[in-house]
Amino acid sequence: MTALQPDPIVPGSDVLSLRRGGPTVQRIMLGTRLRRLRESLNISRDSAASAIRASDAKLCRMELGRVGFKQRDVADLLTLYGVQEPDVRQEYLDSVQRANEPGWWRAYGDAFPSWFEQHLGLEEAASLIRTYEVQFVPGLLQTPAYAEAVIRLGHPISSPEAIKRRVELRMTRQELLTRPGAPKLWVVVDEAALRRPLGGSAVMRDQLRHLIDIAALQNVTLQVLPFHVGGHAAAGGPITVLRFPVPDLPDVVYLEQLSSALYLDKPEEVDHYLAVMDRLSLVASPTADSVAFLERVLEQT
Repeated sequence: MTALQPDPIVPGSDVLSLRRGGPTVQRIMLGTRLRRLRESLNISRDSAASAIRASDAKLCRMELGRVGFKQRDVADLLTLYGVQEPDVRQEYLDSVQRANEPGWWRAYGDAFPSWFEQHLGLEEAASLIRTYEVQFVPGLLQTPAYAEAVIRLGHPISSPEAIKRRVELRMTRQELLTRPGAPKLWVVVDEAALRRPLGGSAVMRDQLRHLIDIAALQNVTLQVLPFHVGGHAAAGGPITVLRFPVPDLPDVVYLEQLSSALYLDKPEEVDHYLAVMDRLSLVASPTADSVAFLERVLEQT
């Protein structure tokens, strides 16, 4: 069998230098490249799994980037796939090490559920984040006091220290909006979220002022979906779509639920939600009108 040579992996390339997302993104990229190698050679997943003494299910999770990697397993797969060049093999093995390094959010491991960790990594690596919220101001745009009010709703019996840790995590996440190379954030907020006075009038006024200020950032597009629009395409609930600056990472749709979340990356699923987001953006008020709306709500609060 003659192996098809993989795309070269060179230090500093887009694929392997995209490290902001930490281990989450590194696992997904490494798994994607290994899957493409296997498929290019028409090697079954079952055969590849046998080569590393694993089950078909485990190899599937590896190729999806949902589990960690062992260097021995990756080395054995590269041998099976005919990848012999020392430099190329070493780059793959280096990426295994990066995939196993803890992300910054591990310091807040007590402040989020396990199913949220993938979102933190994807959010860090995204070049574009599109989100629609119906009940709350999006987490990336919340003030500390508003965030505390939201978190208390979901964790009514948590200790003050636990609430504080969750607020700190949320504020740390927001730093990505103002750092060099910040992603573009495109937000559609339902009017209901802006009318609901979480935390009291003073907290809500500060939150509205913050939204007005944040809308001035060049990398932020903020639109309000007013009540008079009536029914709309996203009647089911909040949606986030994340896009990345490298082709090895497909768009991901994140759907958060009360005690879990869905991560969708199949093209037909992503296309459906992108169409929904496009329709929402078309019926929502433009940014200038949305800011004027926020100012009116602020006067009334």
